[in-house]
Amino acid sequence: MIPTTPTTPASPASAMTPMTPAGPGRRGSASPAETGRSAGRRGREPGGPGALLDAGPYQGYVYAYPHKTAYRPLEPRPPLREVWADEPQDSLFLYLHIPFCEMRCGFCNLFTRTGAPGELVTAYLDALERQARAVAGALDSPRFVTAAIGGGTPTYLSAGELTRLLDLTERTMGVDLRAVPLSVETSPATATADRLAVLAERGTTRISIGVQSFVDAEVRAAVRPQKRAEVTAALGRIREAGFGTLNLDLIYGIDGQTERTWRRSLEAALEWEPEELYLYPLYVRPLTGLGRRARDWDDHRLALYRQGRDHLLAAGYEQVSMRMFRLPGAGAAGAGSGSGGAEYCCQRDGMVGLGCGARSYTSRLHYSYEYAVAAGQVRAIIDDYVRLAPQEFGVANVGFRLDGEERRRRHLLQSLLRAEGLDEAGYRDRFGTGAAEDFAEELARLAERGWLEQAGAGRLRLTAEGLARSDAIGPALFSGRVRELMAQYEAR
Repeated sequence: MIPTTPTTPASPASAMTPMTPAGPGRRGSASPAETGRSAGRRGREPGGPGALLDAGPYQGYVYAYPHKTAYRPLEPRPPLREVWADEPQDSLFLYLHIPFCEMRCGFCNLFTRTGAPGELVTAYLDALERQARAVAGALDSPRFVTAAIGGGTPTYLSAGELTRLLDLTERTMGVDLRAVPLSVETSPATATADRLAVLAERGTTRISIGVQSFVDAEVRAAVRPQKRAEVTAALGRIREAGFGTLNLDLIYGIDGQTERTWRRSLEAALEWEPEELYLYPLYVRPLTGLGRRARDWDDHRLALYRQGRDHLLAAGYEQVSMRMFRLPGAGAAGAGSGSGGAEYCCQRDGMVGLGCGARSYTSRLHYSYEYAVAAGQVRAIIDDYVRLAPQEFGVANVGFRLDGEERRRRHLLQSLLRAEGLDEAGYRDRFGTGAAEDFAEELARLAERGWLEQAGAGRLRLTAEGLARSDAIGPALFSGRVRELMAQYEAR
């Protein structure tokens, strides 16, 4: 049930200190002990969650909660065997991270480096194998039900290096990659026939390729030196290899992009009949090439989003989230397609990450290695990773501990930001309380704006306009503790 905002003011005992104004890379502060209800009271104060909702539709992409900029060094560093000791291990996601690309696009803020020499790639795979052995030794008969290889660009690896990666993963982690959904990211320049043949033979079910735009002038504006002919050839090879799911990534909001050119890219993408499409808004990011210019183009991006959404819905796609669109019936074809496979539940199940840019999730601890965006810092972190001794992989280094309130908030975020919304009974079964009770004022603020609705008995979901504003709603639902840690993080 959607709560309504109480008309009585908060008592003096529950009043909170106003938060600082928020914006990209800048978040307000709050007490680490702040709960869902007390966080809701802050929304009426300057700079609080309510202000985030009104600051514009593009505050930040919430692809995980909490963000890595809220992670901190863990002292003492907990052994992985203790971290995973009481965790369910019968429905896990295995994620492998390859932090290499042939080029760095102007819009990119991923943890990746370009131009890695062959000896560094070999050293990285050596280190990943050492890490896999340590992680496997800390787990108790894990069962992986889905897997993904991301980056970076995993197909930066040669066909032989991809074979080694898949071999060590299966051998060390005890997973048959042919028996689970497996998603792999690629690029037009690296989707070569020999690499795709390896991936197809080893059971890859989903290939995701970053096209961004089918208009050459737009990809040049996004500092991505590729030609449409190169994209067309790569897509032909992918379709010829026979993967069950093809995902195309497109970007809107690029300099010079119009409704007409955006429609050209959408129509060109649909010619390949992809099972999935992701539509990403362009973001100005600190420390990335395009982040060095400032321009307000929220209205333009929102108009292009609505155009893209309507175009894909009219073409028979269903909307899974603000970014993701999928053909009906294609849901279980590959990991990484939103739910991660038929048996994996992102709100509940754990994830094991291998590689220096990968995260791992348990119910109470999210952990990884250091995080950076700037090229020099990324290179330093990779160089440190490849030199780590085997025993160093047996502990968690950097992370975030989730208390009960943060677990509830994560479940809420991951549910509401999907088109299907929040199953209220499932939430209550897991936590023993109702989401409408735990986050009364947050949900009331969304409903007041027309962004949240009751979709039948027992389900809360964002309206079409609410889904369009997912990148404002997500950050507004962050806890005060997470916003404070993110505000203290020094970008590098």
